[in-house]
Amino acid sequence: MVGEGAPILLVHGSALSKAIWRGFGYTKALREHFQVITMDLRGHGLSGKPTTPADYAMDLLVADALAVLDAAGAQQAHYGGYSVGARLGFSLAVAAPERLLSLTTLGGTFRIQPGSIGQLFFAEYDAALHSGGMPAFVAGWEARRGRPLDAQTRAAFLANDAQALLAYFRQTEADAPVPEAEVAAIEVPALLMAGTADPARVADSRRAAELMPQARFVELPGRNHGSTLVPAQPVLDDWLPFLLSL
Repeated sequence: MVGEGAPILLVHGSALSKAIWRGFGYTKALREHFQVITMDLRGHGLSGKPTTPADYAMDLLVADALAVLDAAGAQQAHYGGYSVGARLGFSLAVAAPERLLSLTTLGGTFRIQPGSIGQLFFAEYDAALHSGGMPAFVAGWEARRGRPLDAQTRAAFLANDAQALLAYFRQTEADAPVPEAEVAAIEVPALLMAGTADPARVADSRRAAELMPQARFVELPGRNHGSTLVPAQPVLDDWLPFLLSL
């Protein structure tokens, strides 16, 4: 935890870690106004790395997030999540709305379709993780992208356990969506952001904003799913005023 003020919990995306928030400049900007709390999802970073898919069920991720807030002494907090962190945010807002001051999703959705992992990374990701571990996974994704990953993302990916990540990916695609009726019942103030080159997340974020009574959708021009967070300043230009208005 760093900074002073109302707590804000930040949750990273798949195969990343809490280090991205500092590496991309979000922690520095947010700590000027808030107490910044970051966490490594199970299977990521410094958290435990079970290799059974059921250990990554969404209800367990929600319980982990609540446990982090409890450990930080935060009865209520703002929430910001990227990718799976955004999907966790929707589930947290349904399960424990009384714990949230606001919800911000970045490249987020309240549902995930079969095949989404391969679409986000590359179709052969499963075989790459089985045969060559994280180096093969990183090489495959860089080949799909046609350019190297930034240093922070590359380091976060290589620090993962391949077998734990396989289990996590399998459970991720098996998780049930948050029903639209439950999304519509989320009343916390919300800012939903997605890149214009990330069409599935744009569509789902826009739909969620239509359903939720206190949500606003903001497009991030030219960004795809992988570039949602970078550079940070245009994101913060919308995010900080939203947070400070509450």
